[in-house]
Amino acid sequence: MSTAPPDTAQRRTGPGATPWRADPYTNALRNGHGPLFLRRSDGWLLPLDVERWCAGADAADLSALRRCEGSVLDIGCGPGRLVAGAAARGHRVLGVDVSQAAVDHTHRLGGTALLRSVFDALPGEGRWGTALLIDGNVGIGGDPTALLRRVAQLLSPGGLLIAETVQLDVDERVEVHVDDGRGAPGELFPWARLGTPALLRHARPLGWQAADQWSSGGRSFLALRRARRT
Repeated sequence: MSTAPPDTAQRRTGPGATPWRADPYTNALRNGHGPLFLRRSDGWLLPLDVERWCAGADAADLSALRRCEGSVLDIGCGPGRLVAGAAARGHRVLGVDVSQAAVDHTHRLGGTALLRSVFDALPGEGRWGTALLIDGNVGIGGDPTALLRRVAQLLSPGGLLIAETVQLDVDERVEVHVDDGRGAPGELFPWARLGTPALLRHARPLGWQAADQWSSGGRSFLALRRARRT
């Protein structure tokens, strides 16, 4: 909203980085609406669905939450709707995000969240039952392999990763910045966009096993099972 050595990813997405704490993002979360985009250096815009993020968990979100097992770590939790939704279903849940506005919003919902990158030290490493990478967060750090290795470190043996993927077979690494549609400049940072086939291509060589894949509300999801031995 954050192995192979994560030095670059940590520098670019950790608590000391500014992209997700830029004013357009902070203002959008505080106001509960966009417009907000990720802008690529060539001008291409990816709309960010701030209104949905700031609302309660919808049917597509619930399709993911129903599959959660044990304790839940929401990576890039944003304003906290999934943290709240998982807690309401009886899970012990923690959100992590590099945006103070996102963490504050999660706290206002009654959730627990830390201002931290996924590549930082986190509570309960190696003991989480489920990790969530929703709302495009499979792109965190711009290096899917490094991110998958890091998530494997966080999960318990046999733990579950639930990721939202792009509906097309996309596999791209890009540099983007947060933009409010008025062209305000921001710091570039690495991001990735992955469809389900691409995520599987990155995951299988690392020992992840496909557990489920589905679509709901026009969104695509993939559940991966961490190897019991690494």
